[in-house]
Amino acid sequence: MNAKIDYQTTVINTLKEDIADMAYDASKFSVNPGKDFTRKRKMDFYNLIMFLIVMGNSNTDYELVKYFNFDSEQLPGKSAFIQQRSKLKTDSILHLMKVFNSHYQLGVYKGKYNLIAVDGCEFNIYRNPNDPDTYYEPSEKTTLGYNMIHTIPLYDIISKRYLDIEFQPSRKKNEFLAYCNLVDRYEKKVHTAVFIADRGFASYNCFAHTINSEHKFVIRAKDVNVKRYLKLDDLPEHLDTEVSLILTRSNSKKKRLHPEKSENYRFVCKAVTFDFIDENHPEYELNLRIVRFDLGNGNFENIITNLLQDECSVEELKELYWMRWKIETSFRDLKHTIGTENFHSKSVNFVSQEIIARMILFNFSTTIISMAVVEKGSRKHTYQVNFSMAMKLCIGYLQAGGNGCDIISLMSKFILPIRENRIYARQHRFHPPVSLNYKFI
Repeated sequence: MNAKIDYQTTVINTLKEDIADMAYDASKFSVNPGKDFTRKRKMDFYNLIMFLIVMGNSNTDYELVKYFNFDSEQLPGKSAFIQQRSKLKTDSILHLMKVFNSHYQLGVYKGKYNLIAVDGCEFNIYRNPNDPDTYYEPSEKTTLGYNMIHTIPLYDIISKRYLDIEFQPSRKKNEFLAYCNLVDRYEKKVHTAVFIADRGFASYNCFAHTINSEHKFVIRAKDVNVKRYLKLDDLPEHLDTEVSLILTRSNSKKKRLHPEKSENYRFVCKAVTFDFIDENHPEYELNLRIVRFDLGNGNFENIITNLLQDECSVEELKELYWMRWKIETSFRDLKHTIGTENFHSKSVNFVSQEIIARMILFNFSTTIISMAVVEKGSRKHTYQVNFSMAMKLCIGYLQAGGNGCDIISLMSKFILPIRENRIYARQHRFHPPVSLNYKFI
């Protein structure tokens, strides 16, 4: 067995063993411990989890037939599958994703940082006008109205793996809260984590949670935010400065602990969430670095960070923020290459299961794809494997249970030239959910 086959076999066996370990102690992941998953069934705990991961875009009945190898004697009914998945705790699939990730190191940037992108991604789910938290009235997008849930995942930019996720009803989404929860849950690794996020995450609370967790952040900010931080009416074209802010809930100058620093004080009203001010701690000092630079097309970008000037230059900050775009392309592959938009349930809880299961499938695939190297040889351009094709090969390999073929060498035959710094206008399109009855093979 060559090294490539050995590696892909190790990856698939690792996933299988992680599921088997969960199945051995299924009570930990059951809604009713000691009762659920105690009887012998065709759709047992192990097959339930594996089926959720490898399930394709066809209707549930056909996916069950495929998974059980067209064997009518072993085939469970769709209702049996639904009953079994209802016994899983909400975070069971998320636990598997984290356990699988723990076997493989995160990517490292310049030998010192793990780059973790944070961004929101929305999914259209089955239409239900009776759910006010997810339902949107008819509009230009659709004459029927639609339902949507909002997700905020953590994504390792270098290794291309999802690490964690928060789910929120789209009408009640709170990205500040989701960011803080994700950062607080993140387990500190050997290297320092740098959380990179768009301007929807620029808030005092997000900055403070990251600093208190001993991590770093690079977050884009609007002009209005930067003006408030610096107390400026107009912003210069270029900026690289460090500022110390003292946050307080009181506007009273008499209550200030550092009256000599009056210019540093910023009032935070009670309507704005900030978790580090209370009766015992009426003030919070927040040290930020604010960078502003020209994008070259007449537009300017503002970056808020706690990476100091001797830790990260302006050019490096530009590169870090540019790399954040990789989470956007990962959403495209997650939704369309893997087919995460095609759900097999109307339940929000079950939809959440399927999204995380698809993320595990995504991580499984990228872990194998990372070993595929395309030699430049006499080619004019540098090439990379076709990520979409490579991912489909990995999915087929897992669905087949691992058949010993060398898929790493196979995916190296499907390649594309690397085209750096290509820019496309973002296209916003509405994709209604596919009906449960008309999913195609």
